[in-house]
Amino acid sequence: MKIAVHQMCSGICPTGNVEKMADAIYQAAAQGANMYFAPEMSVLLDRNRTRAAANIDFESDSLALIQLTEAARKCGIWVHIGSMPVQDGQGGKYANRSIIIDSEGKIRARYDKMHLFDVDLSTGETWRESNAYNAGSGPVAVNCPLGLLGLTICYDIRFPDLFAAYARSAVDVLALPAAFTVPTGAAHWHVLLRARAIECQAFVIAAAQSGLHEDGRQTYGHSLVIDPWGEVLLDMEDGEGIGYATLDLSHIAEARRQIPVQSNRREITMPVQIC
Repeated sequence: MKIAVHQMCSGICPTGNVEKMADAIYQAAAQGANMYFAPEMSVLLDRNRTRAAANIDFESDSLALIQLTEAARKCGIWVHIGSMPVQDGQGGKYANRSIIIDSEGKIRARYDKMHLFDVDLSTGETWRESNAYNAGSGPVAVNCPLGLLGLTICYDIRFPDLFAAYARSAVDVLALPAAFTVPTGAAHWHVLLRARAIECQAFVIAAAQSGLHEDGRQTYGHSLVIDPWGEVLLDMEDGEGIGYATLDLSHIAEARRQIPVQSNRREITMPVQIC
């Protein structure tokens, strides 16, 4: 199966971001890709929450989503939008939502980011996603041309219990769209993604934001595709663009045959014994 990965430097204008995405979807389809993947906050990336509020709608009212579903339908390709902010209807906050669109332009799955990025980095960067966003309630997987696809977003990467749940459900592929900061990306991005692929014995597709954005933040890039053995099939390094990778889905069964992690797993129900 051939996939297209779109590395973006999304800005504060949804119209311009969606135009880039629609163009990339057409290019991906022309190149024979079965599915297109975009990064976290592909439609709108704006840390100025007052300014951003005017561009965040309920999902049902989103013109950006209408355009993307239409592009998927016209091109006959499945689309993972990465994620976009939507009105959540709970407490006046938003949801950071992944949406999967099939080749007929129908929405097949939604996943709201479970783990919110509330951190103070040594570089002086401070992030409080929970001030504006509600956390998602649980994991979501969807059947797609690649098999069973488990959905995660960015900071979720640091919470292995989520990935263990997907491993127990025998997902074939994990999607992890991201807008990683530069310091955390340089330190942890590759190693964490490879670890998640190895422990879940699944492909990982991580479309990322890259570069200096209109809102002043800088993101790490390095969109990755990793196979179930932990081999990096695609590393897009810096800058915007579309990358392609071919997934040999037989590698999933081969990895699980060699190291039968799930059949060897023991559920841990007792607390740690401290001596």
